[in-house]
This record gives sequence, C-alpha cells and structure tokens, in this order.
Amino acid sequence: MRGKNADREMNRVIVTTLHLPEAAHDLLAQSGSVRGPGEWEEHLPDATGLISLLNVRIDEALLSRAPKLQVVANAAVGYDNIDVAACRARGIVVTNTPDVLTDATADIAMALILSTVRRLPQAEASLRRGEFHGWSFWDYLGGDITGSTLGIFGMGRIGQAVAVRARAFGLRLIYSSRTRLEQAREQALTVQWVDWETLLTTSDILTLHAPGGAQTHHLLDREAIRRMKRGSYIINTARGPLVDEAALVDALADGHLAGAGLDVYEHEPAIHPGLLTLDNVTLLPHIGSATPDTRSGMAVLAARNVAAILSGNSPLSAVP
Repeated sequence: MRGKNADREMNRVIVTTLHLPEAAHDLLAQSGSVRGPGEWEEHLPDATGLISLLNVRIDEALLSRAPKLQVVANAAVGYDNIDVAACRARGIVVTNTPDVLTDATADIAMALILSTVRRLPQAEASLRRGEFHGWSFWDYLGGDITGSTLGIFGMGRIGQAVAVRARAFGLRLIYSSRTRLEQAREQALTVQWVDWETLLTTSDILTLHAPGGAQTHHLLDREAIRRMKRGSYIINTARGPLVDEAALVDALADGHLAGAGLDVYEHEPAIHPGLLTLDNVTLLPHIGSATPDTRSGMAVLAARNVAAILSGNSPLSAVP
C-alpha cells in the first residue's frame, strides 16, 4: 500500500513557465505532477511550487491566484521580477540560481569588451557589405585593450570571473563594490579597490556586475556618464536599469563615449531606438547564460530548490 506521504506528494502540482530539460523534469516529477508552459497559469490555484523566468512578473496579483504556493524558484541569478516581500508575507520561499552561470556570463562580458573596443561587429558588417578590398594600413582601427584600465563595478562571483579573464589580456584592474574583498583575494586577482568616483573617472572601460533595485537604478545617469573619461566604454551584462539609456545614446552620439557593449536593456525586451542607429555600440539579445550546460544547470538547480522546500528541507540557494 502507498503511504500517506507518497499520496500527498503525488497530489502536489508544480508549475513551470519554461520548458524543462529532462533531468529537471524527472527531479520534479518525484515531488508531484508538473505543468509546463501553455498550461501553468490554469494550474496556479493548486500549485505548491513555481519555477519562473525573468519575463514573468511574480507579484501580489499572481500570488493571490496561488494560495497553496510554498516556493518560487527563479531560473536566474536576478529576481527583479519577483515581489520578494509579498512572497515572504505569505510564507513563500524565493530562490534563484547563482554560481551556475558565472563563467558563461563572464565570458560574454569579456567578449563584449573585446568586440566593442576593437569594433569587431562593425568590421564584419563592412566586410559583408563588400567593402573589404584587401589589407589597408588605416582601415578598421579599434581601441587598445592591453594597458587600458578596466573598472569593475560589483565584485561578486561574476565580477571576479571577469577579473581573471581580463588579467590575461594585460588590463589594469580596479574595482568598486558594496563589500570589499579580503586583501589576499585582491592580491590573487591583482585588483585594486577604489571608490565609486575614482572608478567612474579613471576607467577606460567600465563593466557592470551589480544587482538591480532602487539603490542601483540609473547608477550611470546623465551626470555620471559625463564624468567618465572622454573616449571610454561602458559594458553592461548585469541589469538594464543600471544605465539611463537615453543619456547613454546621447553620450555615444556626440563622441563622449567611444562605445558601449550591452546584453541587457532598461526596458527589455524593448531597445532604445537610438541604440539601434549607432554603429559604436554592440547589442546582444540577453545571452549571458546562453549555453546548453549553463541553462540546463540553472533549470536543475531551480528544480532542486523546489524539491527541497516541498520535502521540508532548506533550499539550496534562497535569495538574500
């Protein structure tokens, strides 16, 4: 005979807004029935667990439709799409997926630095238009990487992974962060801590790796961008709202900034129309974690968080 615990588990409903890889689905199936994209909303009233993506807003309106919900597992590091306070008021645990996407996102940040400074997209586009007629001494000039100062704002897992990569390219590394690293770690990464103003005014390339929220909204506003060195670059693989895109467009258009490389946007998926007309900006469609292993790992970690909560255990990665 089946035990009561087994019957209770099979009566659980777990909804997911993304198509799960087999490993994640099989893990969840041991905790209850899984309802995926196309049907997850209709099963919210019975859902005890929810796996969400950044493009789904988890707010009071949605939570009121899910009275049995115990856990919301965001398949992302960020959780700007979740009203965490509303979840906690209802006793709902919120989790995310740190660590899994550190290397993939750091790779994209480094790729954006190289592509934007050396103007690789512009050179390739010129070639595809048939404008390449053989090697020429003064054609397709980009900026220098080696010897430039890379400022890293946010020295968490991804910021540190970027530092490791950037060091190999001969960049001088400075950083500013909410929490300063221990001296031994700074020495290991060959990074120097500076205050925000120094980071802003001395970086040749400024790369952002900070969380979103009210404290960092428009961190780079019009005034801050104008305090940056003329001819410098902005790289953003963190959160779109960290940058005032209208101010960014103006600074790129008038030459105050030499370029920008973006993987995230202020009003995503909408892109500021001015960015689309400029040839000194590299634009990517939010692909920082877009590798099969990384995305599968994110989904599995989200599933493990759901399974842990539903079985009465602590989550693997609850949000702070």
